Amino acid sequence: MPEIIALLVGGLALVAAAVAGLYLWPVGRSGLRVAPARPLDFDTATSAAAALIAAETADPEVRPESRSRLLSHGSRTSRAVLLLHGYTLAPEQYERLAEEFFDSGYNVWVPRAPRHGTVDRRAHHRVEAGELTTYAAQGWAVAAALGDEVGVVGISGGAVLAAWLAQVPGNVVRHLLLLSPFFAPNPRQAPAYAVKPLITLYGRRVLRDRVTSRGYSLAAVTQYLTIARTLPKPPRRTGLRSAAVAISPLDGVVDLRAAVDVPRRIADANAIPLRVCTLPETLGVEHNTLNLAALGAEGDELRRLYVALYEGAPAPEPDPTPTHR
Repeated sequence: MPEIIALLVGGLALVAAAVAGLYLWPVGRSGLRVAPARPLDFDTATSAAAALIAAETADPEVRPESRSRLLSHGSRTSRAVLLLHGYTLAPEQYERLAEEFFDSGYNVWVPRAPRHGTVDRRAHHRVEAGELTTYAAQGWAVAAALGDEVGVVGISGGAVLAAWLAQVPGNVVRHLLLLSPFFAPNPRQAPAYAVKPLITLYGRRVLRDRVTSRGYSLAAVTQYLTIARTLPKPPRRTGLRSAAVAISPLDGVVDLRAAVDVPRRIADANAIPLRVCTLPETLGVEHNTLNLAALGAEGDELRRLYVALYEGAPAPEPDPTPTHR
């Protein structure tokens, strides 16, 4: 059942007289325009990361397994990567992929998003778009000092932040990998015409928050949708050298067309190809395209594929032969 539609209809019934206004109300927010951070050197960046991790360690509200993570080779490397986790999740979502990048010679920074990874499992309901863009910008400031060539990987809501970073003037994001990017909800959950009213009513907290059966707060997910709608049109040329997206046809959360169209426009603006990897349905992977533990060796192969896509390798053709049950 498309529960988001049902929730929206219920909300619209309370404000029927203002329906026209919902479509006229601008969704962009000036607070999302974060000024480029002052460049850091390696020592300052790693000290900042260590201080953040120490603060999280001392904070009883932060779950131990969910603290920010720095995987460092001890000095600036030729390559570094920023990993941005998804909504409701935390840095441990990237545990195996972070190790894959590290073993490939990268310095890796995986910061915890605001109001995520806490003992209060509902804290993320209160997250705001401005907090998320500030978090992404601060994460980039650290990652950019860890290597000579730096890029971003994001999943779901984190992929929206990754795309946003890649379009911020002054950032030098060289590689971009988006996993299950949440640029728009799956049309079976909320059709395109409903998205702006959702953002206005729930994102601006005009209506009391609602929580879906997946544990998603409408007030929170619309913060990511707000950020997605602030991406420049047309996209900027920023010096991006590779762009890739990985999606699953079993994903019932995101709009799969938007998941490809948005990064394709960014790639086109930078005169580079967009590499698109569609996971075989036989793998059984749904929205969380990092949830690969049950796949065993195939999961390890997928993580290596993600690193290769990030680096600009061509996306493989889907294998129609079932290899996992």
